[in-house]
Amino acid sequence: MTKPLNITVLGGGESGLGAAKLAQKLGHRVFLSDRSTLKEPFRKALEELQLDFEEGQHSEDRILKSDLIIKSPGIPEKAPLIQKIRSRKIELISEVEFAAQHCQGTLIAITGTNGKTTVTSLVHHILQKAGKKVALVGNIGSSFAGSLAEAQHDYYALEVSSFQLDDIKTFKPKVAILTNITPDHLDRYENSVDRYAAAKMRIFENQGPEDHFIYCADDPLSLHFLKNYPRQAQSYALSLEQSVEQGAQLDPKGKIQIILNQQIDMDINELALQGKHNTYNSMASGLAGRLLNIRKEGIRESLASFDSIEHRLESVLQIYGIEFINDSKATNVNSTWYALESMQKPTIWIAGGVDKGNDYSQLLKLAKEKIKALICLGEDNSKLHAAFGGEIPLVIDAADMDEAVRMAYKMGNKGDAVLLSPACASFDLFENYEDRGRQFKHAVRQL
Repeated sequence: MTKPLNITVLGGGESGLGAAKLAQKLGHRVFLSDRSTLKEPFRKALEELQLDFEEGQHSEDRILKSDLIIKSPGIPEKAPLIQKIRSRKIELISEVEFAAQHCQGTLIAITGTNGKTTVTSLVHHILQKAGKKVALVGNIGSSFAGSLAEAQHDYYALEVSSFQLDDIKTFKPKVAILTNITPDHLDRYENSVDRYAAAKMRIFENQGPEDHFIYCADDPLSLHFLKNYPRQAQSYALSLEQSVEQGAQLDPKGKIQIILNQQIDMDINELALQGKHNTYNSMASGLAGRLLNIRKEGIRESLASFDSIEHRLESVLQIYGIEFINDSKATNVNSTWYALESMQKPTIWIAGGVDKGNDYSQLLKLAKEKIKALICLGEDNSKLHAAFGGEIPLVIDAADMDEAVRMAYKMGNKGDAVLLSPACASFDLFENYEDRGRQFKHAVRQL
């Protein structure tokens, strides 16, 4: 290693703690700064590691003397401190960039508006079933840097958000997957889909001809933006609607076919995850497995045996014939569209939270067909009432999750479903979408 650097980590959550651990392990002088109060487990971890940190403030004089600053993804570019760092021309990178610079394993990175958690989990499952030493990192599992600080793995299945891609420099996955693009987090990107998409496109910007890029050819926004971003990696298309030269498609009987070098490489019959959106997810992960030389039979077995993810269309309980489904991870309209599309029963829908500039019009057709009541759960439900009032039989408000679940249970009949699929962020009433989903499950179990 070259001489130790003065490294500041901004943000003391999972990402920041992981970056601090790795920087310390590499022998650098580390200072962690969080403007908010640290959560107790993170504070305790920093104290046990004897890492220098502060909370409730940013000591700018000290931070601006750093050789390198590692930024947690939640801190926006427009923050005054970030602007000062830029003006001083101090090197500023994301946690995933820092981790990637010190990663010796093969990196499979997955981004997109929807489906990235499922695809990342499926890729991890395929590699794990094949006996590979693989870590599940990023927005799912542990932080990438934190995992590296603990041990090196041969493979890393990394879920990466647009926020994490904002501050990469040399980040270069062996396999990059873009699931889709729909408007999301527009508040972070000045209400510009172009800016949001530009962040997503960075996943392949450093890839070379020896690397692989997988995208959905049925997603119009992905195709629109890909035209404007040249890439060197070998490209593979996923489609349920057309034939592909390289990638994955459906045959006339509904089997997935993986096509490599313009030849059918393998067929996949049975999928554990059902629904149109999950077919794309299975295609992407199965194709990634073949590009990593995983045996065909292992991929088939993995895609047939995979368990669903917590908070993603997770069946919780059936009570007197009413099924309760937790889709708390649906934090945007497009995610909820997939959830509504998959519903086969009359549905009582629980939605709401922090609106991110949502356009609910794309949900109207499905809502009219499938929703018998909408229970709004959030501090400001005016947009939900405006969008769905008069379009579906009943739109009402609930003060908290317990009340929402009790109301849904009282109005439900045998054969109905109660679906929590918020289409919004969770930060008004909950810590995060996991907390929201767990509160939903707890409330259901208390019925």
